[in-house]
Amino acid sequence: MGLPNLQIALDNSILSEALSSVLAVGHEVDIIEAGTILCLAEGMEAVRCLRALYPEKIILADTKCADAGGTVARNCADAGADWMTVICSATIPTMKAAMKEVRDLQVELYGDWTFEHALAWKEAGLSQVIYHQSRDALLAGETWGEKDLNKIRKLVEMGFKVSVTGGLEVDTLALFKGIDVYTFIAGRGIREAADPAQAAREFKAEIARIWGN
Repeated sequence: MGLPNLQIALDNSILSEALSSVLAVGHEVDIIEAGTILCLAEGMEAVRCLRALYPEKIILADTKCADAGGTVARNCADAGADWMTVICSATIPTMKAAMKEVRDLQVELYGDWTFEHALAWKEAGLSQVIYHQSRDALLAGETWGEKDLNKIRKLVEMGFKVSVTGGLEVDTLALFKGIDVYTFIAGRGIREAADPAQAAREFKAEIARIWGN
C-alpha cells in the first residue's frame, strides 16, 4: 500500500485569487487542480498559469467533461494539463477520445453510477476514479460513512487508483485507514486555513502517520 498523494483543489472563481491560493501552498502538495469552477470562469488560461508556475507538478484540469472528449482534452493538454476529468455519465467513446490526448484521465463519480459502469471503464483502459462527497451533499448534512468506504474498497479491489474528495479535514483521514487511497483532494480545508502551507503539511503528516508504516 503506497503513500497517498495530496492534491489542492483550486475552486476559486477568479484567476488572481486562485494564483494567490496556490502560491501559498503549491510547493507543499503533489497535484494541483484547476477546479471546475475555475475552469468555467477563467478557461484554460488558469491551466497555463499553473503550468508556468509549477513546471514539475502534476496539473489537473477538472473539466468534468461530458462530450467532445478529444477536443476538450486536447485543449487541456495544449494548455499544460497532465490529467483531465470526465463525468461518469460520459460515454465510453468520449472517454476513449479524451484518453488519447492527455497523460491520464479520471472519472468523476456522481449520481447513479454502478459497478457495471466501472467495469466498462476498466475494460476501456481507464485506471483512475474520483469518489466524491459533493459540496451540495455536504451542505445538506451528509457525511462520510461505511457505505462510502465499502464502495471505495470495492473500486480499489477492481484495480482502480481511487482519489477521495469532499469536505476533507485532517481529522477525516483516519476514516480511510487500511484503504489504498491514491490521492486525497482538499480544497477549502487547506485554502481557507489561517496558514495554508502549514495546513498542507499537517495533511501530509497525517497521511504519513496512517499509511507510512
